[in-house]
Amino acid sequence: MRTNNENKLIPASTVLMIRDGIAGLEVFMVVRNHQIDFASGALVFPGGKVDKDDYDERLSQNTSLDNTNDNFLPFKIAAIRESFEEANVLFAKEKNNEKNINSKRLLELNNWREKFNNRAGSMYDFSIAEGITFSTESLIPFAHWITPEMMPKRFDTRFYIAQAPEGHEGEHDGNESVDSLWIAPKDALEDCYNKKRTIIFPTRLNLEKLNQSRTVEEAIANAKESNIITVIPVIEKDENGSFLTIPKDAGYGDIKEPINEFSTPGASAK
Repeated sequence: MRTNNENKLIPASTVLMIRDGIAGLEVFMVVRNHQIDFASGALVFPGGKVDKDDYDERLSQNTSLDNTNDNFLPFKIAAIRESFEEANVLFAKEKNNEKNINSKRLLELNNWREKFNNRAGSMYDFSIAEGITFSTESLIPFAHWITPEMMPKRFDTRFYIAQAPEGHEGEHDGNESVDSLWIAPKDALEDCYNKKRTIIFPTRLNLEKLNQSRTVEEAIANAKESNIITVIPVIEKDENGSFLTIPKDAGYGDIKEPINEFSTPGASAK
């Protein structure tokens, strides 16, 4: 029998980093290492678990002012950390002059990616040592997914959307992710439907939601205007078999997903 402790929710954050490409809106995605036990080889958004150090109350003094509820600040800190560690995109400013971290400065900070990967440094240490503040206002809430109760591993995942800072081209870490690309949401979806790429259920639906926008400006505006509805997929059955449903008012349309067409519904933090 599974205990409540074994099935407890794991806080996590994921970031849809976007930019305006030549042909329209693009999002940065990474390919998970094939040796990782969950969603190996899948195309995902950068993200991961909220670490205990992300709850450091001192971090509130090292973030840009925004309307972030204190309860959500650790999720945003984790989102910024994971974006930097996994994708080499840093949402931060120089503390002395409030300028965004440029590409040259980003290169100088690269050693911190390995520190985070080895759990040898915290975001507070990072901000103090390098004299930077984290741009929490850049991360706009996009979605909130919680893994269904019947799953052995459950995530409470906050999805954010943010425009990639100028000069931050993105780069996979070679550890958790083995490849990366900027891709139009519609192209990623086509690759998924044509079985050229593996994209799990929550990622696919959030790509479909993102695909409703054509530019960064439109995507950010839509996110700011949307009412975030928590999504907890539910299994239902009819004469045709078992399928997943999610709230109809969550912004994804009327979803009725046959279970045999996906694996581990909503279990990913990405």
